[in-house]
Amino acid sequence: MDDLKQFRVPVLILSGGEPLLRPDIFELSARAKAMGFYVGLSTNGTLIDAALADKIATIGYDYVGISLDGLHQTHDRFRRKEGAFELSLAALRLCRARGMKVGMRFTLTQENAHDLPGLLDLMTAEGIDKFYLSHLNYAGRGNKNRKTDAHFQTTRQAMDLLIDRCWAAIQAGTPAEFVTGNNDADGVYLLRWVEKHFPDKANHIRQKLIQWGGNASGVNIANIDNLGVVHPDTMWWNYPLGHVRERPFSQIWQDTRDPVMAGLKQRPRQVEGRCATCAHFAICGGNTRVRAWQTSGNLWAEDPGCYLDDPEIGLPS
Repeated sequence: MDDLKQFRVPVLILSGGEPLLRPDIFELSARAKAMGFYVGLSTNGTLIDAALADKIATIGYDYVGISLDGLHQTHDRFRRKEGAFELSLAALRLCRARGMKVGMRFTLTQENAHDLPGLLDLMTAEGIDKFYLSHLNYAGRGNKNRKTDAHFQTTRQAMDLLIDRCWAAIQAGTPAEFVTGNNDADGVYLLRWVEKHFPDKANHIRQKLIQWGGNASGVNIANIDNLGVVHPDTMWWNYPLGHVRERPFSQIWQDTRDPVMAGLKQRPRQVEGRCATCAHFAICGGNTRVRAWQTSGNLWAEDPGCYLDDPEIGLPS
């Protein structure tokens, strides 16, 4: 933590696995808060009872995210534990009742997408502050027809629903946070919505998205796993960069002798395929490189998880 603070890392998200299984989690959290970090806790919530919720509230986490994989039956099936949904929902309520900023974390798959509307209804009914949707790493191939691929259609439908719910909440005067992760094409998809509904605001939003910078793996997002091994982000556990017990994180993170880190830090990144000629590259930055690596063996190939079709990114259909 001393090294991270000196290196001007602003945010620590304590996750897992299940971070509440770690005996010294509150000692670590209290130290992080005292040092001035923004500290988030990401948990499945099943261990949180009233007494533990009191401890969590005492720490003063800036945000507590609780994972839900769907509604009752879906979540329990995913977690392989009957009653897991009720435990996680109870944890959300306990944390919310103590004045914490709480959020629901949901990883979208083909098997749980049907529960997304119900989860968003639950968010509203329970007065939850934030909804975080993470895209599952797409395992298909980039040469699939993006107009007909079921995975991409599910993704687009989920994005449409999320944007509509967000806008409805704003119109109702009860805005909450709706966040997506693990697919930087979302920024382009949002821009297309703005172009359709608020064309006078589109250039402003475009500039904000460009300022945001697209994919931040290996640059502004890092993962330190449970053993102390550093990775370019949370999806890259099979690519070690170094060990914080052997070398400070600040040194590991700046070492561009590693070819992956050198490539990730290069601006603009030297990506290939449709990503290289995408009209929105400045917004997306080539999206999630680990997907290209997992599916093709080429770190810099086009991202197979991009759900935008060719005309949407300025390519001939």
